[in-house]
Amino acid sequence: MSTITATETSAPLPAPATRPDYRVTGRRVLRSEWAKLWSLRSTWITLGLGLVFLVAFGLIAAAQYKSRIDSGHHMDPDFARSTAVSLSLFGTNFAQLALGVLGVLVTAGEYSTGMIRSTLAAVPRRLPVLWSKSAVFGLVSLAVSTVGVFVAFVFASGIVSGTGAAMTLSHPGVVRSLLGAGLYLGLVGVIGAALGALLRSVAGGISVLVGALMLVPGLISLLPSSWQDDISPYLPSNAGESMFALTHDSTTLAPAAGLVVFLGWTVLALAGAAYRLVRSDA
Repeated sequence: MSTITATETSAPLPAPATRPDYRVTGRRVLRSEWAKLWSLRSTWITLGLGLVFLVAFGLIAAAQYKSRIDSGHHMDPDFARSTAVSLSLFGTNFAQLALGVLGVLVTAGEYSTGMIRSTLAAVPRRLPVLWSKSAVFGLVSLAVSTVGVFVAFVFASGIVSGTGAAMTLSHPGVVRSLLGAGLYLGLVGVIGAALGALLRSVAGGISVLVGALMLVPGLISLLPSSWQDDISPYLPSNAGESMFALTHDSTTLAPAAGLVVFLGWTVLALAGAAYRLVRSDA
């Protein structure tokens, strides 16, 4: 009599599920900052204001110039020498405040809400966060500003057509001036983001930004004239204006020199923000 022994064959165990790769990469940090930027209502509002300031004030300046020319009213000598470029860029001073303030909010806003702790927990190396925030907002500011200055110029040049200020895109230096204005405003946005990360305070960052761009040039005018000539061209606002000015004299920097100086201020602000981000806790 034979005995048959039945052996049970166990089913193969399922392979363990592979976990997705969650490595922190530069592209992922950029995508994260891009998503955070556009998720804020203040981004849409402030960028819209910056665009409105650029176009609206440029058109108002051009219409005012045309009205005074047609009516024969006396004009200030500086205003009488205006060109379609300078008139269309009249709103640059107002747009720089909107973009600079938004840049401060992009970084300092996370410190005020406490979100920065989650951000730095996800990106422990820290510096990629600063580079990504600055790059994303700088490029957005550059794109919005460049579109705004070209739109303002097209309409402003149409308004002042037939006057001494009339110019077209084919005139020498016009395209360079418009691109320089867009680049200047883009770098202002980067400086705002750097100041927000450096000071970690919305109020403090905005105060320093406004002081550097608008108040310091007025204070420098109180110094002796010999000092003004040596200091004034290298101030952030004056160096930035030389980037998109159509004409230059002995008291202003050339466009290339102005770009180098303004880039230097931008790098200085970013370096200060990077040093504090690495050395100090959130």
